[in-house]
Amino acid sequence: MKLKLILLFTVIAILGSCQKKSAKDEMADLMYFGGPIITMEDANLQVEAVLLKKGKILFAGTKADAEKYIDAKTAQVDLEGKTLLPGFIDVHGHLTSRAGMMQAVDLSPDPYGTVNSIPDLQKALKKQLDQLPTSNQQPLIGNGYDDAIMIEHRHPTKEELDAVSSTVPIIVIHASGHASVGNSALLQLVGLSDSSADPEGGHLGRYPKTGKLNGKLEENASFIALLTLMQKVDPTASSTPNDSEDAYTVGADTLQSVALKNLMKAQEEWLSYGQTTICDGRTMGESLGLLKEAADKHLFKADIVYFPDYENVKKDFEQLKPDYMKYKNRLKLAGFKFSDDGSPQGKTAWLTQPYLVPPEGQSPDYKGFPIFTDDVLYTDLKTLFQNNITAQLHVNGDAAIDQAIRVIQQLKDEEIYKPELRVTLIHVQNSRPDHIQKIKDLGLIPSYFSTHTYLWGDWHYSSVFGPERAAFISPAQSALKAGILFTIHHDAPVTPPDLITAVYAAVNRKTRSGRILGPNERISALEALKAITIKGAYQLQEEASKGSIKAGKLADLVILDQNPLTINPAQLRDIKVMETIKEGITVYKRKS
Repeated sequence: MKLKLILLFTVIAILGSCQKKSAKDEMADLMYFGGPIITMEDANLQVEAVLLKKGKILFAGTKADAEKYIDAKTAQVDLEGKTLLPGFIDVHGHLTSRAGMMQAVDLSPDPYGTVNSIPDLQKALKKQLDQLPTSNQQPLIGNGYDDAIMIEHRHPTKEELDAVSSTVPIIVIHASGHASVGNSALLQLVGLSDSSADPEGGHLGRYPKTGKLNGKLEENASFIALLTLMQKVDPTASSTPNDSEDAYTVGADTLQSVALKNLMKAQEEWLSYGQTTICDGRTMGESLGLLKEAADKHLFKADIVYFPDYENVKKDFEQLKPDYMKYKNRLKLAGFKFSDDGSPQGKTAWLTQPYLVPPEGQSPDYKGFPIFTDDVLYTDLKTLFQNNITAQLHVNGDAAIDQAIRVIQQLKDEEIYKPELRVTLIHVQNSRPDHIQKIKDLGLIPSYFSTHTYLWGDWHYSSVFGPERAAFISPAQSALKAGILFTIHHDAPVTPPDLITAVYAAVNRKTRSGRILGPNERISALEALKAITIKGAYQLQEEASKGSIKAGKLADLVILDQNPLTINPAQLRDIKVMETIKEGITVYKRKS
């Protein structure tokens, strides 16, 4: 593993991948029939056949009418009962972050991994260390531990990581990406000691009785530690045993770059979950140039939309601005990202009311904390809106949602903000009922991380928010009743890029223990599917070409093994993607 690339999970995400060949010559005229074809167009929701020509949809309707368009060159594809839908649209994930963590030690808990306790975490790290040369001193990175799910319901300590190694620097990154824990060697390497002060927008974890560091790093403290770490280590040194894997082959080219290879693997993961448009929701640092390099080399299979972290690229804004909303070799600058607060499951989100159970070392009135002041957010959003450029605002806690509404309302009153910008509130977890009308009045788009109700619903109920507040997380039904256009996302790699589970969660709102969390906020499977197709296209300002099966739109499609509109809603999570099609070309096909 090249450490510099691994660290890019939260700091500077790396590059993207795909195939060099444009494949226009490979486009065939195709007719799909023989199974449910769900268009997402209300006036023509289900059709018998769809005809593709030169990467676009030529016709969608009855099979008899479709046959009028076919000739000897048209390949006819019988779906054999499988279901065809528009390709899924990822409106908020982190492609380069997933690539940057490809070679980190996987510390994910159930249902995606096996690290369900601190001893499990120690065992996974120790197993990796045992495979390395005894002379190795490069930091060891673990990713995905989750105190909300592990049986101890707490973060590991530096002493517990010291038990794995007292000499090799170790850092483990929380599943949310908003916190990490380092062992003593790691803290020393990045220059942190018991006398270190908290950075602005971040916290250093301490033992309450002694005030000494316990290894936990929250928000900017984690971010800064990772940046410092990158500056102190040899980026060419290996700290994993699998750096000698064969180079990755793309078409006629062989990629030697670890960055390209890992991002290609990440992209394939997204494609395997049916997504034809992929989001990099917080592009930072070197990854910006690397994404453009990948596009220049024609390496992308899917369309990639990226949102640079505005604070990170502010000085380069004028140079970036001309790329806004213009695809070049499948890469588009779609706006800018602001991270206004932290994670609810990690208990760093900014709330107006205290956490039900405060994190260790915090007082009973602990409410998390903001990342920006109103003045900073106002000034930065004003710059974007004056240039007619949109933004995604990460707002998990209700205080962060309040701040976003407050600042955008001021900019609207000054006639600087306009709803046509389609500004998006990302996550909106700890939303309150009074937010609904305010969001509608401002014309904002809430994008809900619905999978929270399934993966962390029990934690929110019993430890984070309590029953009443937890019942209103991701309030999709309230948004629907108010006439608010909303979308749904997966926030990968916080979870895998799994929009089907996000649909399952929005429809059922069932926690891992079986509790129904806020039954009044459940929505239908159709509305959940619209949130990852036609509404996702609208959020990204691409509804004219994507999001539904309609003549003239791109032939971006996904084939599922079951019909999500007729299956038992409790079984939605069992649906499998059989094939992903980008502009008429199969870019993923499940092996039988």
